[in-house]
Amino acid sequence: MIVRAKTTLLFRVGVVAAALAAVSVTGCQSSQKAPANAGGSGKSASLRTMEQVSIAAYKCWFASKDKAFRGYRFANELNSMSGQPRFLLVPAKNFGGLPALVVQARGNSSQVEAFGPLMSEPLAGRVTSDLNRWRAGDQSCGAPA
Repeated sequence: MIVRAKTTLLFRVGVVAAALAAVSVTGCQSSQKAPANAGGSGKSASLRTMEQVSIAAYKCWFASKDKAFRGYRFANELNSMSGQPRFLLVPAKNFGGLPALVVQARGNSSQVEAFGPLMSEPLAGRVTSDLNRWRAGDQSCGAPA
């Protein structure tokens, strides 16, 4: 009889605890939706910018078979969970090697930064002017180096 009374009491305590948990969870929910970003696409400014820059870079440097970039391969990392969408140029013969160029944007910025060993080579001027043009929305390929 005592065991049955304890079981009934535990059951009632469990029901009350579950009811309280349900009430507290619904109390934390908000009826307001999160504000949409200014672009309305759900993408950060950095992701939108890097999408247009990476498409142009691939088209102009690789799909066009530009000789200046023959020694590199394009590695797209736009879906980076770090909030820094980017793409890399890596050595063509060592795809897993250290990147020669990293092009990225941070957070909610449309500014693009480029760094790596390639930026200390003669090709750096062309890379910089191409990236600036693409970031501004001009998707043309420009003149090869």
